[in-house]
Amino acid sequence: MTRYALRVASLAVALGLWQLLTGRDIDLWLRFSQFPTVTDVARTFADRLAGPDYWTDLTDSLTRILTGFLLAAVLGVATGVLVARSRLAEDLLGPLLEVIRPVPAIALVPVAILLFPSNEQGIVFITCTAAFFPVLVSTRHAVRALTPVWEEAVRTMGGGRWRVLGSVVLPGALPGVFGGLSVGIGVSWICVISAEMISGQYGVGYRTWQDYTVVDYPGVFVGMVTIGVLGWLTSTGVELLGRRLTRWLPRASYGPGTVRPTATRPGTAAPSARTAVRKSADPEEAHDEHLVRD
Repeated sequence: MTRYALRVASLAVALGLWQLLTGRDIDLWLRFSQFPTVTDVARTFADRLAGPDYWTDLTDSLTRILTGFLLAAVLGVATGVLVARSRLAEDLLGPLLEVIRPVPAIALVPVAILLFPSNEQGIVFITCTAAFFPVLVSTRHAVRALTPVWEEAVRTMGGGRWRVLGSVVLPGALPGVFGGLSVGIGVSWICVISAEMISGQYGVGYRTWQDYTVVDYPGVFVGMVTIGVLGWLTSTGVELLGRRLTRWLPRASYGPGTVRPTATRPGTAAPSARTAVRKSADPEEAHDEHLVRD
């Protein structure tokens, strides 16, 4: 409860400072007098929530981000595993991918306009490209970092290529894969909003840019807050899914009720694993320690 109280307090302090600087029109070096106050943004936000356009923009942006991100997740994981496991694939695809990877996804807007018959498909393409490379790189490194002993053990027991892939490669690479997915979803939001500002019709980015062109600064901040909340919710969803799918991994985090490891003095015996499990107040961590000990 203390941690949640601190998080709420940090947000409250930031909002209070914003209201103080903008309400008093303070201009030191930064011109806070040009900013709308918190009450202005909240009033505009309430008006937007009562109208249909806000929800239409929200639905369009979420549809674009989820479609592009899911495509990038499937293609990125598949390509990363292929490049990491096959020398032929690395020789054929590696140079091409490394040449394209440094190009910002938003720079592909002209390509998307020329390539796809509709703006909607072009925005999904840009979103997919933005998330594809973080997922690809993380998957590739995670697969290459796997211990060869695991694969040798499966092959010794008669397992084939698909058995190794399903029981060793994919489960072992999951932590790295979800690291790339967490980064990819954030990059996807940056690019989808930028693409909506340039060539979109409807969407949070499109509406934010329209508010800027008509000098509706409270509306601009409504768009910024909406983008931030949506990005936080989607990235949190990816992280929760990753924790759910990797529950079999031993947890190294320490929280309230858990025992931190202490250094032992010379000549004294370190506490046994059974004692550590008995002292742990978290049943899930105790279960993980039990799996490691066995």
